[in-house]
Amino acid sequence: MFAPRPQRASDPTGADAPVSTAAASDSAKTVPACNAEAGLQPAQTLPASTAPAGSAGSPPESEPASASASAPEPEPVQKAKRTRGRPRKSALDLDEGNRRRQIIDSAARLFRSKGFDAASTRDIAAGAGMQSGSPFYHFDNKQALLYVVMQEGMAHALQSQRTALAQLAPGAPPREQLRTLVRSHLEVLLGSHADFTPVMLYEWRSLDAVQSRDIAALKDSYENAWMPVLDALHANGALQATPAVARLFVFGALNWSVQWYDPDGALSLDGLAEQALGLFVGAR
Repeated sequence: MFAPRPQRASDPTGADAPVSTAAASDSAKTVPACNAEAGLQPAQTLPASTAPAGSAGSPPESEPASASASAPEPEPVQKAKRTRGRPRKSALDLDEGNRRRQIIDSAARLFRSKGFDAASTRDIAAGAGMQSGSPFYHFDNKQALLYVVMQEGMAHALQSQRTALAQLAPGAPPREQLRTLVRSHLEVLLGSHADFTPVMLYEWRSLDAVQSRDIAALKDSYENAWMPVLDALHANGALQATPAVARLFVFGALNWSVQWYDPDGALSLDGLAEQALGLFVGAR
């Protein structure tokens, strides 16, 4: 093997001074063995930290850059804009809401046509285009679903009645107010939302005590709006019966129309309302 050739370091005066092999061996990390037969000269490796300044192969030293020049200033963090109002519903939320809506509509249809006992959850799911267990993802049981159907029916009836009364001219006579109430009630019973309120009329016994109490409170709120009108008609002699009793007769007659009214027949809902008004308070 060949002994490593000592390197020469640059002298500040310009003379080259030899570097001892002992110091070189101590500072070098590895000195690879040379191949004696090939006559290869081994390359001595010096770490950058111990290499003399200005020696061959070592990069020239430069002054350290200032911290402000080396590190870029951080960009200011922009706060996310906060949207006003309710957050938008995700596609999943919208899909779940649609599924719930389909189940309720299917249940109302079947509860009215087949009755609560005869309508199974399998029938309700099939009517909504879902698998048989899907209703239980949204409702605990069939009775809970019936309760929601009745709640929605009464909520729709209350809103329709308020809207109809709000459209009356100020100071409208009691007879005109009664006509408006009758026409609105017939729309609730026989119109586009007609599957819900009839279910309440005939299936309320299937509710538990708490549910029945809640639905009865909604029903009383709806019917109480009729009392001032019936009192005024009784006061001016148009209504002969006692207002409280008249209210029971009026609702009994109107509610029974779900059993016999034919929407494809000759009598429209407006015509039916006029017939009912003549029965209750007579012709003008």
